[in-house]
Amino acid sequence: MSTGAAPAGAAPAGSRAGVIDGFRGIAALSTVAFHVWQQYFRYDAQGSHPPVDNPVLNGVLSLEVIDLFFVLSAYLLTLSYARAAIDGRSTKPARLFLFRRAIRILPLYVLAVLVVWATRNPTLPGNWRDLVEHLTFTHVFDQQRIFYTLGPTWSLSLEVLFYLVLVALGPLAVRACRLLRQRRSRVAVCAAGCAFLFVVPLVWIAVAHYVVGVPHTDWVVYFGPQARFGGFAAGMGLAVATAALGDRGRLGPRTALPLAGLALAGLFALSLHSGPENFTFTFYHPIASALWMVLIFSTLHVRQQTFWQGLLTSRWLTAVGLVSYSMFIWHEPVMLQLHNAGLLPTGQAGFPLALLIVFVAAVPAATASYWLIEYPSSLLGRLKDSRGRPREFYPEPAR
Repeated sequence: MSTGAAPAGAAPAGSRAGVIDGFRGIAALSTVAFHVWQQYFRYDAQGSHPPVDNPVLNGVLSLEVIDLFFVLSAYLLTLSYARAAIDGRSTKPARLFLFRRAIRILPLYVLAVLVVWATRNPTLPGNWRDLVEHLTFTHVFDQQRIFYTLGPTWSLSLEVLFYLVLVALGPLAVRACRLLRQRRSRVAVCAAGCAFLFVVPLVWIAVAHYVVGVPHTDWVVYFGPQARFGGFAAGMGLAVATAALGDRGRLGPRTALPLAGLALAGLFALSLHSGPENFTFTFYHPIASALWMVLIFSTLHVRQQTFWQGLLTSRWLTAVGLVSYSMFIWHEPVMLQLHNAGLLPTGQAGFPLALLIVFVAAVPAATASYWLIEYPSSLLGRLKDSRGRPREFYPEPAR
């Protein structure tokens, strides 16, 4: 994506922002469906049984989209560093970057952790270690407590770690590339760095599974940054490709739509054929990250909009995308509260109705959370100027 004027027929910047919100909306809705689907699994001596006796539908419901969140986040946050490294543009100071990430993530997260933890630990000291680990984003390294309090937020531990890695490696990459005269050399260095960060988790997973024989239920081994950083690396690679290409090589509908279709088909096939300890299960997340990267590229780097972009930018989907972080945070507590109150149907046959009930409850809760917590917190960004220094709201009059 270029910051300059778009060429004739190119998708305008506003529509590209809408596409990103559309992707977030799909990811949020899919995450809710996935966790309700998990809630209605049945386990017995013969193994686990999904709530829907249809492999195709189960393939759709079991499609994990956490890698889409990782790829999108890394793509958006790395883009300024990629443009600075390749084309010599400026970047924001690290302190400003971290401040903006903090006001984006922390207010809602800390509030939700405290509320949910307090309701589940009515007497002190409670499970104090669980609280400390969640507030310090270290629960992803705890085999027992990784899914406590707010189960899906193990991924936020990786998100926060990615922020620290980015502010450390981004400026280093920019300085290193300034020593290179040829643009293609700068592109090659950035691309090689992203490829290295993508390959390291692949090697880790292969050694853990095939050499050491670690089972997939060892959450710290397979959910930690050493195994899941590939999603961020894919997003970083997408940012490098976007910065390197600029407005060149934009895809026409005859190329973009089949490429997007192949990526979606690949994601579905990956989910459909994934089973405990098999190849697609073991390498699910690195492969999914690469496919999400292809899908996003074939959606954004186009000469003109297609019906696929039109779907992603539909008002209802972008509205869900706007509140996707709040939905990600609150949907599990909402679902469990409904379950504990007896408001969800029992038995696997009740899954479709339960899915509808959770959606009906989670969407308004997320909307309220966005406007009452997320949006007011975002206004704290005005406390810093463009250089990351405290903004002077009441300057002394000149004498």
